[in-house]
Amino acid sequence: MTTLLVKAARHSAAHPWKAIAGWFLFVALCLGAGLSAGSHTATTEDFRIGEAGRAETLAAEGGLQQRPVEQILITRAPGEGRGRSLKGSGARAAAADVAARMRKLPEVRSVSAPVRAADGSALRISVTLKGPELDGKKHVEPLLAETGRAAAGHPGLRIEEVGGASVSKGVDELRSKELARTEQIALPVTLVTLLLVFGSVAMAVVPLLLALTSIVAAVGLSMLASHLFPDAGVGTNVILLIGLAVGVDYTLFYLKREREERARARGRLSSRAVVELAAATSGRAVVLSGLAVAVSSATLYLADDVIFSSLATGAVLVTLVAVVSSLTVLPALLAKLGERAERRAERRATRRAASGAADSARRTGRTWARRRRTGRITEALLSRVEKRPAVTLGLAVAVLLALAAPLLGINLTDMGRETHPRSVPVMQTFDRLNTAFPELKAAHRVVVRDGADRAGRVSSALRVLARDAKQDPALAGSSRLRASSDGRTTVLELPVPHHVSTDEARSSLERLRGRYVPRAAAALPGAEIAVTGDVARYADYPEHQKRQLPLVIGALLLVTFAMTVWAFRSVVLALAGALLNLLSAAASLGVLVAVFQHHWAEDLLDFTSTGSIGSRVPLFLFVILFGLSMDYQVFVVSRIQEAVRAGSPTREAVRAGVRSSAGVVTSAAVVMVTVFASFAALHLIEMKQIGFSLSVAVLLDAFVIRLLVLPALMLLLGEANWWPSRPRRESGSAPARRPLAHVG
Repeated sequence: MTTLLVKAARHSAAHPWKAIAGWFLFVALCLGAGLSAGSHTATTEDFRIGEAGRAETLAAEGGLQQRPVEQILITRAPGEGRGRSLKGSGARAAAADVAARMRKLPEVRSVSAPVRAADGSALRISVTLKGPELDGKKHVEPLLAETGRAAAGHPGLRIEEVGGASVSKGVDELRSKELARTEQIALPVTLVTLLLVFGSVAMAVVPLLLALTSIVAAVGLSMLASHLFPDAGVGTNVILLIGLAVGVDYTLFYLKREREERARARGRLSSRAVVELAAATSGRAVVLSGLAVAVSSATLYLADDVIFSSLATGAVLVTLVAVVSSLTVLPALLAKLGERAERRAERRATRRAASGAADSARRTGRTWARRRRTGRITEALLSRVEKRPAVTLGLAVAVLLALAAPLLGINLTDMGRETHPRSVPVMQTFDRLNTAFPELKAAHRVVVRDGADRAGRVSSALRVLARDAKQDPALAGSSRLRASSDGRTTVLELPVPHHVSTDEARSSLERLRGRYVPRAAAALPGAEIAVTGDVARYADYPEHQKRQLPLVIGALLLVTFAMTVWAFRSVVLALAGALLNLLSAAASLGVLVAVFQHHWAEDLLDFTSTGSIGSRVPLFLFVILFGLSMDYQVFVVSRIQEAVRAGSPTREAVRAGVRSSAGVVTSAAVVMVTVFASFAALHLIEMKQIGFSLSVAVLLDAFVIRLLVLPALMLLLGEANWWPSRPRRESGSAPARRPLAHVG
């Protein structure tokens, strides 16, 4: 691998303009190909999971699938008239106006008669759109426009629209707005961080430029990949989240090593030779790290879920593209920047010689010594680790286990619509609608498929079920029975006056599935029967994730173990790495539970606790955290192994390797935390939970695992770190130190 990386770097550095032009051509081709092919968006069928998904399939086969429905809500305008009653307000005329407008739209399938609220405070009109349920937000804009015109024509009334399609549209707009603001914050802060690290505008811009172009290329490739793995609408989010972090990190690893080699060479090597040295060392670490993140992310495909497949595709593609950028175009950029720096140095040397300046070599040596010096805080921590590794290891592990403890009480739920922030205007209408018409909060749908000749028996059994359920306090007491045109499929709809996230809604589902439906099934031998609806979807999804979690985690542990053994030829390091990654991920998730399942941090982080964690969050975080932890592990252990190969005893190599990598690990962590913390500022609860947990995880991994736990463990293990093999020690300089090309 090292030979191939050096050859690639040599070619790139020797032909810098070709390499730079080739990279931007590659990015343009990726984006162009993606735009030409278009994105294949996941369909309603792709989201079906568990019993709810099976019921939806049965209903769809009979033409009774759920369709996008918008509710037009008519109430008194604030400050108009006395009380809340609509009597004498012209509400009926307004309702007729709205209904007439909606019926003219080609997107509308049907319009219901007006329904008055029990307290007389509101009227509603149900408008059913054409097409599948998920396509509603694509066609809702004309309906919203007509609702707005109707509202303008009846100033004494408040006429609003709300439904799954309009809520999705409003949330998407909020997400786009907040992601744009996140970029506006994250990019300048990242640039400032890189300026502090390198002290050079050019060196600071390079990582950011490569990260952004990698993101653009990955977006194009993800459009192509969506024809194999449908896009669930979250791929671009994860490309931005992961791409900015790893793209900057991989470039940072390479850049820092190039600077070190240049300072160590003291002008005796050309810029191209210095780049080749960096490729032979950090280039290998970047490849190993990138492969680890990509392979770890790929385990999300095992979740058997379109959302996780979409997340996996985005993470894998952007990580691999970031690796390619750091190994192809980055050497060319470094070579050009190095040549520029050499010319400036020659001019300065000429001026010093003319003015009788002191010996430049001695000055360069002092500069290199300063650059090698570890920060005072880091040095203090490492000194204590070296003196008492067993105590350090015990205390650090105890703290991490304490942080992980809340994970035992995690409550996983799918985030219903009611959890969306009220800064989305349509969510305020959502609240007013559910207050006036609580039966619209959720619904159960019992689907039965049987022979057409038994349609009467099926209807009778479902009416008995509806009569029994009518006495249930968690149900609205009303029901609707529908049958397919061929008589084979029948659907019973039971409204639930509780939001899907409430205990009352979940317990009503349990009673429906555990008590009422089995009675109906007993009267219908041989019939297919299943329950779906808002509550069932909400309940079945987390259960599916819980079932898939052991498979994904097992595969994740296996692949990270195999990657570490392959990279370092050590079973001990592979076991230690897997355990440390597991500990780091568990601790960060424990902090997530402690913060978001309770109310004490609501004002601090600007959120409203749902008392739960989004069902997708732990699995996604677990996989991504493992991959990112491998980043730092590979980089640090590579430095240690390099020192061992150069002839240092393992204990001395640990000290040297951790010290030499501490600066770049800290810098990389600051960049990652900056990116992830900007996502924690979003108002969408799942995105906030992901951003927060990733920030915590990177801090724990960089400053606890890599500075305390890993060095303490490796110091205690000594030569046993490399079992069953040992790094090949070489006489003289390590391979990374062999000059590949000299100046002149």
